[in-house]
Parts: sequence; structure tokens; C-alpha cells
Amino acid sequence: MKPQSGAPWREQHSLSRWLWAALRRIARPGGWQSARAATRGLHDWHVDNALGRYPAKDFVPIASAPPPPTDVRLIAYYLPQFHPIPENDEWWGKGFTEWRNVARAFPVYKGHYQPRLPGELGYYDLRLPEVMRRQVELAKLYGISAFCFHFYWFGGKRLLERPLDHFLQASELDLPFCLCWANESWSRRWTGREQDVLMAQRHSPEDDIAVIRDLDKYFRDPRYLRIDGKPVLTIYRAGLFPDLAGTVARWRAEMERMGYPGIYLVATNAFDFSGHAGHGLDALSEFPPHGVSTPNIEGQLAVSPARTGGRIRSYGDVVAAETAKGTSTGVVHPGVMPAWDNSARRPTSAQIYDGSTPDLFQGWLAHAMRRAAANPAGERLVFVNAWNEWGEGAYLEPDLRYGYAYLEACASAIRDYAK
Repeated sequence: MKPQSGAPWREQHSLSRWLWAALRRIARPGGWQSARAATRGLHDWHVDNALGRYPAKDFVPIASAPPPPTDVRLIAYYLPQFHPIPENDEWWGKGFTEWRNVARAFPVYKGHYQPRLPGELGYYDLRLPEVMRRQVELAKLYGISAFCFHFYWFGGKRLLERPLDHFLQASELDLPFCLCWANESWSRRWTGREQDVLMAQRHSPEDDIAVIRDLDKYFRDPRYLRIDGKPVLTIYRAGLFPDLAGTVARWRAEMERMGYPGIYLVATNAFDFSGHAGHGLDALSEFPPHGVSTPNIEGQLAVSPARTGGRIRSYGDVVAAETAKGTSTGVVHPGVMPAWDNSARRPTSAQIYDGSTPDLFQGWLAHAMRRAAANPAGERLVFVNAWNEWGEGAYLEPDLRYGYAYLEACASAIRDYAK
């Protein structure tokens, strides 16, 4: 969720740690033989991925027409990180963006889909207006109803606001949008030093009012996503508020003072948050891989000795578990992820969901849409994690291997639902 990663000197320190760990594993009885078995063919696999040598059958070309509209809307989370900012320059090195991490990723077992290479949009820079214009065109072509921009606010300090503010000013970008306040502190968690806080988040009654007033300019935009006339706001980590019910009450009162009919408040289920109704929130949204529990399959794979931590799970197991879900109590907006693999951020200790395919994703999304249909009219949303989380391997945007296949999975699920 946080869009930062390791500075160069920390990367070297991290490499030293995993190198010594790998050497210790090799030094164990039988370690050398097992290390050779684990890495046999891995170099060639890495080269094939880096050169874009993929099975031709995987690639799906661009569509020619959008799917029909339905009463279930797909909302894709949007990471506004892909441009340099002074803070990231200071923390991670001049010119840092997430692409630096994406480009360095490598496979840790044969069949591991890394590195991932972007398709038609390339390693884009969100300072260029034509990038967002094309993203909107693709989203509309494949039936995405809205972008949900991650919003970063720290006691009045904004970060990564440029793409969102460009979207606000560019009225020709005719796609609905809403916001998710990523209300957690920034730290060096991707380098294993979560105690090093870079930007602290401190909630207070005064900050509650300040942030909702700052959001007013977005809420008033005619493209802003509304339910019953109320702007939709998602809170990523609702459990971090010291008095969540009090915050909700202050927000609702302030929205009325600003002339709105109210606000539609959604909390994600990140970090096991639940009980949204008891805090006065309108709905809960699923945010996979949060809330997903499946077995660790790492022991079934010939994993490189470079790997020192993390878990590997089966994407197929996730889909099986999620499609077994029925309807929920209260208003719950289902969530899906096209894939998940944060190897770009944690090269040797990633959480990996192995075996994602567009067909598996489509099956999960189709089930999520049927679940969403049980919600009241107007509240039938499915949240997709994500449009462009390249550092977490969770993106709908075209890549060199699959082309537009994951976007096509969205359009196919919509067409099936509309029948």
C-alpha cells in the first residue's frame, strides 16, 4: 500500500543479509546439492522473462468495443506514485519512483513471473498528461466504472497529490473517481525497518475537520462517485483512529455544514478490521490479499536459496476460497485482485500468490459481481486491487506477457453478468 522502497545503501545492506543467509543454507548438509537443484534453469527463466519471451497464447490483443453497463460497478484502486517527488528523492535517491523496484525484480523459482514488463503504457511518468488520458480510455473500453485514487494526508501535509490534482483540473478525463485515504504512517517497512518512520500519521478531532474540508474540492467535482448524492470516501485503516465513531460523527456534521446531503463512508477490511456498522460507517470493502487465508505452498517449490522469508500461496486456492463465499451481513463491497507478488519491493522475502491467470481472475470477479448484486440498488460495487500496483504485481494495465488479458477478463465478467 505504501508507495516507497529501499534507498541504494539499504539495498546493499539487504543484499548482504540475504547473501549470508543463502551461504548458511548452502553450508548445511546437502545444502549445495539442494541449492543447485533450486536454481537449475532459474537463470534462463529470468532471462526469458526479462527479454519478454512468453508463450504466444498468453497474449490478448486490445478490444474493439466496451461491455454493456450494469448495476454492479467495478472500482479500481489507482496508485499515484509514478512520478518523482522531493520527499522520495531525499529518502530513496534522486528520481525515485516505483519503476526502480519493478525493474529490479527477479524470479526465485522456475515459473515465478518476474520481472514484469509494462505493455503499451511503458514505464510511464504521471507528470505527462497523455498517460492519464490513455489510462482513462482503457478503463472505459473495458468497463471500469471509476478509479479510486489513494490519497495521502499527514496533518495537512499532502504527498503524491500531483496526478490526482491533474485529474481534477482535466475535466475532459470523463471517468468517475473517488478517494481512499491511506491513513497510515510511512516507514521503511519494505527494507525491514518499519520502526524508521518517515512521515507520521497523527489523528485528532482537529485533523478530522481539516482533512474533510480539504477533500471538499474533490467532492464537488461532477465526476466524483456518489451514492444517493453522497460522496464516497474509503478509509484504508479505520482501526487506527483513536475514536472512530467520534471521527465519523464529526465528518457527517461537517459535510452537512458544507451543504452536502451526507457522506458515504467505507472502511476496508485491511488488518482484520470489521464491525463497520458499529462505528457508524456505511459499508465495508474487501481489500485482498487482506482477509484471505490459504496454505503456504513454498515447500512444494524448488525455491532459490536467495529467498530468506515471506510466504508463497496458490492463487487458485484463493479463488476457490473466495468463490465459496456467500452473501455477507450488512453492506459489504466484494474485493478482488488480478494477482499479488511484491517481489519488486521485497526481492528476497516477498508475499507471492503463485499461478494467477486471467481465467482464474475472471471467475473470481464474476462471483464477486454476483455477491455485490445482493447489496441495495446503488450500492453494488466491486473494488479491484488494483489498476496499477506494479510493485505488488497487482495491476490491470497491459503488460508484455498477457497484453490486455486481465482487462478483457473484466469486460467478459461484465458481459456474463449482463446476460
